[in-house]
Amino acid sequence: MRRKEGIAYFCHLREKAMHCRFYPIRRYYYARYWALMRKNGAWIEPGCQMDSIPAFPHGFQGIFISEGARIGKDCVILHQVTIGSNTLPDSPGRGCPTLGDNVFIGCGAKIIGNVHIGNNVRIGANCVVTHDIPDNATVVMERPRILLRQEARSNRYVRYDEMAASMEETC
Repeated sequence: MRRKEGIAYFCHLREKAMHCRFYPIRRYYYARYWALMRKNGAWIEPGCQMDSIPAFPHGFQGIFISEGARIGKDCVILHQVTIGSNTLPDSPGRGCPTLGDNVFIGCGAKIIGNVHIGNNVRIGANCVVTHDIPDNATVVMERPRILLRQEARSNRYVRYDEMAASMEETC
């Protein structure tokens, strides 16, 4: 029995949604495909070009891939990754990302705009890539900045309705 969440099922639905010639059946497969995407909190456009289906070791929870993106062979994409288009008309990076072969994308990474990622590239967790990356490179984030404060601050969570009520009392 086939699992209804797995990568093989994702590939099956994507292929049927893209290439079925009979319109009512194609709509059925699109509906099933988008239901699977919603269930996983993902948005992988069927129109994105994939030379081979990437490996999704953690499933496709939170993965967003725009329609114009191109993904090479043997890529690994971890959870919460965005491979998105930049559609701002006055932006110099307007366009869609292109990933080479054998690219590893760490969790939470964002690749935005007309970016060309070379072959055998590793992109670290939570990196934001907006410039081209050459072959055989590793992209990592800079060391985090530490901002010291003289006074202690409250990190208590306040619900919105409590905040609104306290604001009404002060007015």
